[in-house]
Amino acid sequence: MKKLINAPERVVEEMLRGMELAHGGMLRLLPDNGVILRADAPVQGKVALVSGGGSGHEPAHGGYVGPGMLDAACAGSVFTSPTPDQMLEATKAVDGGAGVFYVVKNYTGDVLNFEMAGELAEAEGDAATADAAVADLKSLAVEAKRREIESLLSGEADANDCYVEVNAGAGGTEAQDWAEMLLRMYQRWAEQRGYKVTMTEQSEGEEAGIKSATMQVSGMNAFGWLKTETGVHRLVRISPFGGNDKRQTSFASVYVYPVVDDKIEIE
Repeated sequence: MKKLINAPERVVEEMLRGMELAHGGMLRLLPDNGVILRADAPVQGKVALVSGGGSGHEPAHGGYVGPGMLDAACAGSVFTSPTPDQMLEATKAVDGGAGVFYVVKNYTGDVLNFEMAGELAEAEGDAATADAAVADLKSLAVEAKRREIESLLSGEADANDCYVEVNAGAGGTEAQDWAEMLLRMYQRWAEQRGYKVTMTEQSEGEEAGIKSATMQVSGMNAFGWLKTETGVHRLVRISPFGGNDKRQTSFASVYVYPVVDDKIEIE
């Protein structure tokens, strides 16, 4: 069991004050803001680094402030992310004219609050800071989400290349058109991710679309990303190929399987 000797409402402030007193020549505290800076901030012409987080389950980040490290750290209350106002004050205090880079951990509260701080900086006319903050946070959020999903791709063949096989089902020309739509969707998705797409077989439909097609998708985790597409896909729409303006239901099947090494060693 942990016990706070300090008054809970003052524990973060007293902790930061202790850091300032212990390293008076290197750190200084922004009064009433829960922000600790390097003593010589702002450094002109330098892209400033700002981070922060809750002060209960991790350090208050003050120990990472100084030359060659962070320019400022925002200490939130115990188990609470720093507020956007704290982050904004830290941003203004360390901005030396070259912009401010936010170092944000993948905690929802931290990400949202730092993004809001960037918007507040923009509203106050600090365009360079806001542009850097918002752009970095958006790219960080996308990258964090991608890595979170990729961490789940731990199956035996998830990292392999794969084959995607699309077959038109019941529905005639309408189903064949639906199959081609699916095929184009998978092609574009793969190309946008930088995967190599190779068509290995394609049978054209009688009027439109395809009867069947197989393509190979090559790239890291291709099978892991696409394997859940296996199954029967249904489309309900008013057919452009006739049908008396009535809704028609068409089906197409998709089967995804990994490319495996065909070398078998027998001991």
